[in-house]
Amino acid sequence: MHVLFVEPSFPRSQKQHVRALHAIGARITGIGEAPPQALQQDVRGWLSGYEQVRSVTDEGALEEAVRRVQSQHWVDRLEATVEAHVLPTAKVRERCEIPGTSERTAFLCRDKAAMKHVLREAGIPTAASEGAADAETVREFAKREGYPLVIKPLDAAGAAGATRVEDDDELERAIAASHVDHGARVIVEEWVEGHEGFYDTLCYEGEVVHDFVSHYYPNVLEAMRTRWISPQIVTSNRVSDSQYDEVRDMGKRVIEALGIETAPTHMEWFFGPKGLKFSEIGCRPPGVGTWDLYSAANEFDLYQEWAKAVCGIRTEMQPSRRYSAGLIALRPDRDGQISGYEGMDEIERRFGEHIVQKHLPSVGTGTQDVSAGYHANAWMTLRHEDFDTLRSMLDQIGENVSVRAH
Repeated sequence: MHVLFVEPSFPRSQKQHVRALHAIGARITGIGEAPPQALQQDVRGWLSGYEQVRSVTDEGALEEAVRRVQSQHWVDRLEATVEAHVLPTAKVRERCEIPGTSERTAFLCRDKAAMKHVLREAGIPTAASEGAADAETVREFAKREGYPLVIKPLDAAGAAGATRVEDDDELERAIAASHVDHGARVIVEEWVEGHEGFYDTLCYEGEVVHDFVSHYYPNVLEAMRTRWISPQIVTSNRVSDSQYDEVRDMGKRVIEALGIETAPTHMEWFFGPKGLKFSEIGCRPPGVGTWDLYSAANEFDLYQEWAKAVCGIRTEMQPSRRYSAGLIALRPDRDGQISGYEGMDEIERRFGEHIVQKHLPSVGTGTQDVSAGYHANAWMTLRHEDFDTLRSMLDQIGENVSVRAH
């Protein structure tokens, strides 16, 4: 199999896809924005070819690169695993007649308003929502549905750019901040109360071959706006329990309605007073190293499972479900430069055997804003055979480890 892989070395998780393709014997040609000499040595070793383009989201440049390769070699697959790359890659894939995720599916997994329209028609419960490119549409939605509501960019990932709105004054500020009054495209939604989690899959020819259920503590929007919180993402090893049947069923119905065939998915959901509600889905892996959590929790290589799927190999591997695994983000106490850590030695003494990874930026490193995400500053991942024990360990880390800055 000859696979063209978009942007093989950035962000850092991308190289794992290249590694996995190489491990199963695929031939890989990378397409990326960096010059070839800037690629990491191991990535260069895994690639059989490389095409540099000015931007991988520039459909014309991407198509030119694909056709250059096609003029010399047969191409079996063209793959992208980053949210912003999925739709332009799908468009080029169809023009170049390469199998894979269709433009329609990629569009529906990117455009939140169109996505939710299709899913409501399929009978899947979602929040009331409407796409808008003018302020009056947003105001009319608020009058019709009431507060609270949320406004976010139509094609944003996760909570990026999302604003919760409680009243008319906040609505006007959100309209101005989002630039919808100047034609920017947004989605305005009913605010859904409840616990937030996600359901991730790897699909092969429309069938879910691997699936995982994870939880946010607290919900993403609160986590990304509040410095003192050390937010957690925890993946459960209780996926086969009946408590997850409704989530798994919804996920499979969403995948079918959107026409997802052989691809990873990342689906956000809420469960609260109004029951289970679909939030959004991406036709890509989750971010912040979540596949590393799944691999550690289940004692297998999920990247290699993906590589098998895109190369037409139906996997026989089963996840062990032995561990739950979690990520905790550790925020600096202020913006500036890291000056040190307190409480880490004790945590390593108590929980060392359960720590999978840790990232502690060195003293003098500049901090990033908490809204930059779970990997913006310091973080740790742990695993344990008991979900509740793992949660307790993560809570103790959040309560006892301090990241100091000056």
